[in-house]
Amino acid sequence: MTAFDFRRSLKLNRRRFLAGTAAVAALQALPVPAAAGVRAYKLKAASAPYKIDPKRPETAKTWAYNGAVPGPVLRAGQGETLRIEFTNGLDEATTVHWHGLRIPNAMDGVPHLTQPPVKPGESFVYEYVPPDAGTFWYHPHLRSTVQLGRGLYGAMVIEEPEPPKVDRDVIWAIDDWRLTEEGGIKEDFDHRFDLTHGGRLGNYVTVNGKSLREFPVKSGERLRLRLLNAANARSFGLNFGPLSATVIALDGQPVTPFQPPSNRVTLGSGQRADVIVDMTGKPGERITVVDDHFEKDLFDFVTFVHAPGKPLRESPLDAPVALRPNPVPEPDLGSAIAQEVVIQGGAMGGLTEAKFQGEVWKIRKLFRKHRKVWTLNGVAFADVKTPPMFTLKRDASYKWTIKNDTVWEHPMHLHGHHFRLLTRNGKAVTPKPLLDTVLLAPDETVEVAFVADNPGDWLFHCHILEHHLAGMGSVVRVG
Repeated sequence: MTAFDFRRSLKLNRRRFLAGTAAVAALQALPVPAAAGVRAYKLKAASAPYKIDPKRPETAKTWAYNGAVPGPVLRAGQGETLRIEFTNGLDEATTVHWHGLRIPNAMDGVPHLTQPPVKPGESFVYEYVPPDAGTFWYHPHLRSTVQLGRGLYGAMVIEEPEPPKVDRDVIWAIDDWRLTEEGGIKEDFDHRFDLTHGGRLGNYVTVNGKSLREFPVKSGERLRLRLLNAANARSFGLNFGPLSATVIALDGQPVTPFQPPSNRVTLGSGQRADVIVDMTGKPGERITVVDDHFEKDLFDFVTFVHAPGKPLRESPLDAPVALRPNPVPEPDLGSAIAQEVVIQGGAMGGLTEAKFQGEVWKIRKLFRKHRKVWTLNGVAFADVKTPPMFTLKRDASYKWTIKNDTVWEHPMHLHGHHFRLLTRNGKAVTPKPLLDTVLLAPDETVEVAFVADNPGDWLFHCHILEHHLAGMGSVVRVG
């Protein structure tokens, strides 16, 4: 039994294999009829009670898209028009944000900034052409700490014209839940400890809505794992041990294929990674992937159980080939305009005062009255009416130095753009990936660069949702 109270391992059998395959298939959303060149879906958010842990008696009060936790996988071809008719069946307003997609500002799903909130019983049509192939996801951007914490999210796959050859393409939407002993969702959302510390960390981890203890494979099989961290706050560090794991994309953007340091794939909240994993174990062998991101909280994430019998193939496959790049503009570092973002606040930080709604507040009073404790460049984010942190010239290149002057990690997410990660703590990174979310360790500084080519007002915020709620956000205006 681990710290997350996972189910005990079960013996691999054909029934389990088929059940796992059916569970993945059930996540796929069926498109509705539409005009040629248009992929249309209907999506509804509503209460959908679900037993997260089948071993506990209580059914959790989850919310879901189309009745599934997580929501259905939405698929479209690169350059194909997506049309999603969204209906709000909740008792409160919501929106849908398409995380990582470089789409028009009006479709970004941020309430009061890019669209009005979708009220209970109302509908909104999202329609856009995704320019990039890759792994993305969707989730609310209103009362996010609660709405995501109750299960409102789903994966998106924008398919490449020439995908890599694999035996199975598998999506793992990873989440952690804060459950009571009976199995219900603990109703302590936005607790002051979570706002000031590491966010809402759960005690029960799921993959595609279920505890994943074993995953059946065949010797010699090649998987494309599309990993998505949908947790409110927790970072995951999946150590693949002796297996051959090759990263081919991060945050939906192709990278030169590489083996991650220590064979560990680390994902902050909101981040994705496409990983080619070759099942190099012998028939009948069990190989466990460990999550060791937090040294004091190690746990077995999943065990790949190699089926007995003849291997799928005798000789290893060639090394994975790089994916075709997406049409993301490359920043001109020679002319890039330099800007700085300083993250401050939180527990055990040295922040004593902050600017909020145009006034300077003592941080303790600000937290007592408005529950704000984090700042970007000295400003605690109130709402989207907060003046922009930066106003950027359209199509100009920018180089941001982002300093984490806190004792907590922060996955910083920019809407509507991807930036190239250049350095960490002054040292060049290899490769230099295109990201929409960069994870900063405590006291870490990174440099990123991007082209401000997508006009509109865009959010830049910490994707630890409790940190965003407590002030770590901003608006970046692209003219």
